Amino acid sequence: MVRTVDKRDSELLRGTLASLVLATLEAGALYGYDIAREIRARTDGILHLKEGSLYPALHSMEADGLLTSKWVPRDKGPNRKYYGLTRKGKRLLRAERARWQRFRDAVDVVLQPHPAEGRP
Repeated sequence: MVRTVDKRDSELLRGTLASLVLATLEAGALYGYDIAREIRARTDGILHLKEGSLYPALHSMEADGLLTSKWVPRDKGPNRKYYGLTRKGKRLLRAERARWQRFRDAVDVVLQPHPAEGRP
């Protein structure tokens, strides 16, 4: 799904591909390669989306009504399929951000150094 600098990062990111794609498309429509490139750039090269995971996810998200798509002709080379967010996709992105924040806050609390007072 996601190639990372550290394989443990990949484990942490399972199930977040849709959220990453939705957040990347928030600013406007992009085609598949640009989505992957944007995520890689935003993460300073840590996350590399593989085509074998990205395109099936895009098709699934489109089928679920989260994305729209349109083919855009080019003067040179093949046409490109651009993906954009639907209202449903925008709502899901807001919900996913709130869910991620709750999850991150909970993990931060547990990972903070904690004095072992009163423990054997």
